Amino acid sequence: MSTDTTQKYAELFNRIELTDEQMNMYREQGYLNVGRTLTDRGLQQMIDEVMKAWHQQKQQFDPKRTWLQNSLLSDIHHLSATVRRYYFSGPPVDIAQQVIGPNIKAATAQLTFKMRGNTQPFDWHQDNAYGELDPYNAISTLTALDDASEENGCLWLVPGSHKQGQAKPTDRDQKAKREFVVTLDIDDSLGVSMPMKAGECLFFHCHMLHKSEGNLSENRDRRIMFARYADADAVEVYNDGAPRLGRLVRGKTRFPEVEAYEADLPLN
Repeated sequence: MSTDTTQKYAELFNRIELTDEQMNMYREQGYLNVGRTLTDRGLQQMIDEVMKAWHQQKQQFDPKRTWLQNSLLSDIHHLSATVRRYYFSGPPVDIAQQVIGPNIKAATAQLTFKMRGNTQPFDWHQDNAYGELDPYNAISTLTALDDASEENGCLWLVPGSHKQGQAKPTDRDQKAKREFVVTLDIDDSLGVSMPMKAGECLFFHCHMLHKSEGNLSENRDRRIMFARYADADAVEVYNDGAPRLGRLVRGKTRFPEVEAYEADLPLN
């Protein structure tokens, strides 16, 4: 990095390098909270930018709308320069390179919000069910923009469940998948809540079973910046093995279309 780029990075983000102990914990449990990846300035700057985009594109919570309509804003990196820098060259990329390997693409960036009043839960699922990628080593990263607790809808997951591999959906689940919601029949007693502080980053394996309950707080939102990373040559199993498009953020790829994808998007 240039001196100017390094300074900008340090003002917004905290660089993360996983220890051997953390890597072993991830392999065993399938998840890890690495602590604060956003500085105070980076957190506030990201909040300011994403909330401007959210208010421009989203209405107030409406119980008649779907969970996706109320809670998701895709491709947020197109609308926020801070998210773009974080998504393409920030701490989650360093994590992905250590966990997945030298060749990495950024596969998804979206806001996953549960604003106060949104009591809709999101049932047990695997992220790879919403876009099955091969090789099966993609990771999801959740960066908290608010303190997240059980009251306002923090994540729940089943430690070690990533070792079970890709879940086989039932006929009911297959129908749900066509409707863009996949749920799995999981014993709730196996779940562990994942409270987070604003600015912290939690990441987990693509086969990790997880869910979230509704936001029951009267005065607190639960806002998450979600990003997914995959091997640069990962393909979409559900799409006849076509390469998953995503910006190449580390290393190289054998797919020219991946190498060209969003390559013209600036970091600033």
